Amino acid sequence: MARLIDKLTALDVTKTTKPGLHGDGGGLWLQVSPSCSKSWVFRFTIKGKQLVMGLGAVHTVGLSEARARAKEQRLLLLDGKNPLEARNVARTLDALERARMVTFDQCATSYIAAKRNGWRNAKHAGQWEATLSTYASPVVGALPVAAVDTGLVMKVLAPIWNDKTETAKRLRGRIESILGWATTSGCRQGDNPARWKGHLENLLAAPSKIAPVKHHASLPWKDIGAFMKELRQQKGTAARALEFTILTASRSGSVRLATWAEIDGGVWTVPAEHMKANKEHHVPLSDAALSLLASLPSTGDLIFPGAGYGKPLSDMSLTAVLRRMNLETTVHGFRSTFRMWSGEAVGNNFPRDVCEHALAHQLPDKVEAAYQRGTVFEKRIQLMQAWADYLEQPQAIATVTALPIQKRGTNILQTT
Repeated sequence: MARLIDKLTALDVTKTTKPGLHGDGGGLWLQVSPSCSKSWVFRFTIKGKQLVMGLGAVHTVGLSEARARAKEQRLLLLDGKNPLEARNVARTLDALERARMVTFDQCATSYIAAKRNGWRNAKHAGQWEATLSTYASPVVGALPVAAVDTGLVMKVLAPIWNDKTETAKRLRGRIESILGWATTSGCRQGDNPARWKGHLENLLAAPSKIAPVKHHASLPWKDIGAFMKELRQQKGTAARALEFTILTASRSGSVRLATWAEIDGGVWTVPAEHMKANKEHHVPLSDAALSLLASLPSTGDLIFPGAGYGKPLSDMSLTAVLRRMNLETTVHGFRSTFRMWSGEAVGNNFPRDVCEHALAHQLPDKVEAAYQRGTVFEKRIQLMQAWADYLEQPQAIATVTALPIQKRGTNILQTT
C-alpha cells in the first residue's frame, strides 16, 4: 500500500533534479526550478481555492524541519485558519515588537536627519543634538521610545524647569516632536506625554511666570542721532554693517549675508532664506543708505565680508562694535528704536501697517492682515527717507510729508 505521508527520503531530496513538484504527502512538496534550485512549498485548499505557501529553501530547511512546518500549517487548517493569513499577522506583530524596541535616541537621530534639510539655520540641528544629549539622553536615551511616559518626561524636565526655563521649554517641544515622529512611524502608541496643553501645564509652572520675556535692550529714539554721529567715526566693516542695519531697520543676519546682487537701484531685495518669516522682503534704501553702499569696495559678492575670504561677518561682530562704544543695548534693539520713533515722533504721518511692513512684521490682526494685501511700498520709501533724515539731524523733527518718488534716486520699485 502506497504511503500517504513522508514519501520522500533524504537521498530523494538530494538526487532529484527534475524540474517540477515532488510530493512528500500531507500538502508538503519539494519544488525544483528549471535552474535546479530547490525549495519547500505547502499546498492547501480553502473554499475551493488552491493556495501555495513557501516554507524555505532546501539548503536552509531540511526534510525533517519542512515536515514539522507542514504539520503546523495542517493544524491551523484543522482550526479553520488560513496559514498564509496567520503568518502575515505573526510577521506584522513581530515588526511592531521590533519597532517598539527602537530607543528614544534612535528616534531623535532619525527625526533630526529627516528635518535637517528643512531647517534654514545650519546651527539648528546642532542645538537640537546638544540639548537632547545633555538633558534627555541620560534619562530616556537608551530606553525604548514606546516606554517613554509622563513620569519619564517629567524626570527630564523638572530638574531644569525653574533654573533653565528657556532651555527646558525648548527641550519639551523637541521631545514632543520626537515622540510625535515615533508615533507616526509606528514605534509607539497613545497620546504624546510631552504635550503641554491639557497635560504638562497641569504639572509645571507656566514658563512666562518663571522667566518673564525679556525684550532686546534698545536705545531711546531721542538719543539715536548722537549715537549715529559717533558710530560713523568708527572704522571697519562691522561698523558700516551696523550703520546699514540701523538705516534699514533690518535684522543683523540679513545684513551680514547681504550681497551686491540683492541691490537694484534704490531697493534691497532680501531673499526668503535670509528672512525670519522665510518670505522675500523688499527694503527701500534712503539716500544715506545708498551713499554708504557707494563708499564700500565691491570686490566680492558680499557687501560686508568677514575676515575669511568669501565668508560673512560673524554674528558677534556687530555686537563687538557696540561694546567698543560702551553702549548697553543690542543690535536687534535698534529695530525697537525705529518702531518707537515711527510711532511717537512722526505720529500719524505713517500708518501702523506701513511701519510694521518696514520691519517685515506680520500684522497682528488677522482680519487686517488679510485686508492689507500689498506692502504699501511707496509710503515705506518716504518712511525710510524720513528715518535717515532724522538720524542725520535729530534735533529738527519736522512734519514728514510725501516726496515725489522721482526725487529718491532711480530704479526705485514702485509697486504696492
